[in-house]
Amino acid sequence: MSAIACGGPDSASLPAVLEDMALDLAGAVPPEFAHVHRVLPWRFEAGELVLLAAEAPEFELSERANELGFALGRPVQLVGTNADALTAAIARHYGTSGAPRPGPESQAGTPTESKGCDPARPVGQGAEVVDLVADTLAAAVRRRASDIHFEPFDQDFKIRYRIDGVLHDVASPGPEIGAAVSSRIKVLAGLDIAERRVAQDGRIRLAIDGREIDFRVSTLPTLFGESVVLRVLDAAAIQLELPQLGLPPGVLAGIRDVIGRPHGIFIVTGPTGSGKTTTLYSCLRELNVTEVKVLTVEDPVEYELEGVMQVGVNPVAGLSFASALRSFLRQDPDVIMVGEIRDLETAQIAIQAALTGHLVLTTLHTNDAAGAVTRLLDMGVEPFLLAATLEGVLAQRLVRRRCLRCQLPDLAEPAAQCPECDGAGFRGRLGIYELLLVNEEIRELLARREPVERIRDAARKNGMRPLAVAADEVVRSGLTTRAEVLKHL
Repeated sequence: MSAIACGGPDSASLPAVLEDMALDLAGAVPPEFAHVHRVLPWRFEAGELVLLAAEAPEFELSERANELGFALGRPVQLVGTNADALTAAIARHYGTSGAPRPGPESQAGTPTESKGCDPARPVGQGAEVVDLVADTLAAAVRRRASDIHFEPFDQDFKIRYRIDGVLHDVASPGPEIGAAVSSRIKVLAGLDIAERRVAQDGRIRLAIDGREIDFRVSTLPTLFGESVVLRVLDAAAIQLELPQLGLPPGVLAGIRDVIGRPHGIFIVTGPTGSGKTTTLYSCLRELNVTEVKVLTVEDPVEYELEGVMQVGVNPVAGLSFASALRSFLRQDPDVIMVGEIRDLETAQIAIQAALTGHLVLTTLHTNDAAGAVTRLLDMGVEPFLLAATLEGVLAQRLVRRRCLRCQLPDLAEPAAQCPECDGAGFRGRLGIYELLLVNEEIRELLARREPVERIRDAARKNGMRPLAVAADEVVRSGLTTRAEVLKHL
């Protein structure tokens, strides 16, 4: 796939070499790629693209040549040269911002042919990798997958989709292709393909079937290579309106009452993957009007909401939930969304915001609504402050919805021919909800730090339907199965 060459031009001769280099050859490597990986196309030699790179030991250049070749989808040679001169040359031909300079017969950013070879066209094994990644991502979107898993093993390389919360094997291309696939994904996400020892996070935006799809990328070094997981963020497939979430009428009315108040805290709780962020986004869509300023701090920002000021946490730069919240209070917001309360400092600032006239929406990881109270008290939140600011807690789960097309009577024998669910017996998911509304009785219990059982009993007297009751109603309606519900409660 890729080759290695040594003995490139030295610092003194590099400017002259580059002076003779055809400017349109810069189109063989995308500008961002050249800047991130510090390489410069030099010439074509025996059908291979020769790139200049900073001088390094031969084994390092050899490894980089293989990775860059897979990433670019073509045979590559690397030639080592002076690092400072190379940096200046990259800036000269691509500019300091990553935009290529136009040549005498080409426009900026337009790949052109050089010496009879189309640099934009992948060839050989690289083309297969490029096509495999593209087809895998597109198929995931069409099958409504929420996540794509690329998993390297000793004797295998698996690709799996998570559809309606359940993982499905979709391909096993073989272990020899794993490194190439991870490199291709890392290039699309703007990650460092030469770094395999630490986890990395990035983002990809692609046009699939005429709409823009975002993929959140996470890489993790494992025993047999890099595990890569992509979260599929398809705004068109996500219902971001409260009435479309399948909330029972009483729960919908209760949520609207809470988020319609001028201040206080509203918490959505549940395990990972239970749809908490979607519920909060739906609340923000209702609150996002001209008269209201909305700020969010998230880890990371999943969907872009028009008219909402969204901030992604950046621990490396010192931007945490707590530090962002402090800054928010100086931005004159009306509504604040905190992606998750993870520590006492964040909880205290959220409470301060609620006390000073702001509506705060946030999430916690607890098993039920009353458990959110215990979690905050265990963090160290003062009971009287929690009693003064907490307005409501929504606990939720997502369970798979039975396929309406095949209506399987016995899921032990799935209808393999059903085109709607691919034989799974389920298509789509529905929510199960438990809403705790804080009244005066519950505030008194909170202030006295009464046991969670007493708070739960008071909430039930106040009209809260426990998750188990809501789940039983969904099962009796035929929308899902008892076995499916038991996996989530």
